[in-house]
Amino acid sequence: EVQLVESGGGWVQPGGSLRLSCAASGFTFSNYDMKWVRQAPGKGLEWVSGIAITGGRPIYADAVKGRFTISRDNAKNTLYLQMNSLKPEDTGVYVCATGYDAPSLNGIRGQGTQVTVSS
Repeated sequence: EVQLVESGGGWVQPGGSLRLSCAASGFTFSNYDMKWVRQAPGKGLEWVSGIAITGGRPIYADAVKGRFTISRDNAKNTLYLQMNSLKPEDTGVYVCATGYDAPSLNGIRGQGTQVTVSS
């Protein structure tokens, strides 16, 4: 079964940090560019970050640049998103998916993990 399973979400105060993980199974993870997309309450999909097959060329949305770091471990079939200096506007459901720089979820995608930033 083809699967992407996110973990690591939760509640954090503004200024805090979280590390999201996305475990892949059922397909050749190392053959795909990967990305994180988020959806805030009542809003549409927002592309957050993407990373190429080999782990190079990480790219970020302006809203998270300098605060978030995307990485991957192809040996462990896992994608990561380190989120620092979190803000309330980072609140939302974070979804990992195949792809690189589009806010769509047309390929393989996970169910998402909730991130809530509030005091």
